[in-house]
Amino acid sequence: MAKKKEEKTNVMRVLEQKKIPYTAHTYDPEGPTDGVSVAALLGQNPDAVFKTLVARGASGAYYVFDIPVAKNLDLKKAARAAGEKSIAMLPQKELLPLTGYVHGGCSPVGMKKPFPTVFHQTAAQLEDICVSAGKVGFQIQLHAADLLHLVGASTADLIVDEI
Repeated sequence: MAKKKEEKTNVMRVLEQKKIPYTAHTYDPEGPTDGVSVAALLGQNPDAVFKTLVARGASGAYYVFDIPVAKNLDLKKAARAAGEKSIAMLPQKELLPLTGYVHGGCSPVGMKKPFPTVFHQTAAQLEDICVSAGKVGFQIQLHAADLLHLVGASTADLIVDEI
């Protein structure tokens, strides 16, 4: 009987090429796809599972922001971190042509072009972090320091303060 070939995403290929160890996780893409539900399905702490958001600054430049899945991006803090007057989220229809990724499967690794990337400051304190593997239903877990170094990310306070 033939062994079923494990599906690899572009993100996984990039990590293997750079010899960065990771663990792949999969979930049913037809099931719940919000980040908190995905973290629960994978048995991960939602504070260590990050979503990737793409935005455009007032200058027209693009930026990538990664924040914990249960949190919301503070656009003023994001603009400050990017050195922009203001930041607006990229319309969903522009995501695939710009990054090569679909909504729900966007990863900070392996975009068509490198963009300035900022992770929420808690990423620097994590040992391991989970992000999308570039396809809905696929996540990768790796050392946070390896990921931040790979994408040349900085860190900043990016989330809406909880009241």
